[in-house]
Amino acid sequence: MKYSEITSLSASEIAEKISAEKANLSKLKFAHSISPIENPNRIRESKRLIARLKTALAAK
Repeated sequence: MKYSEITSLSASEIAEKISAEKANLSKLKFAHSISPIENPNRIRESKRLIARLKTALAAK
């Protein structure tokens, strides 16, 4: 998700996306700790998306 797409969302939508992405990140970490996932870069992408969402939320 690009930053321009994130800025077009409302504050409540951003907050919902943050909570959903945090849940997704915890699932990815858990799956990776049990057995290595195919694409471990998804964990990094998820962290960066959460950071982008938090930055946009703070800006609003």
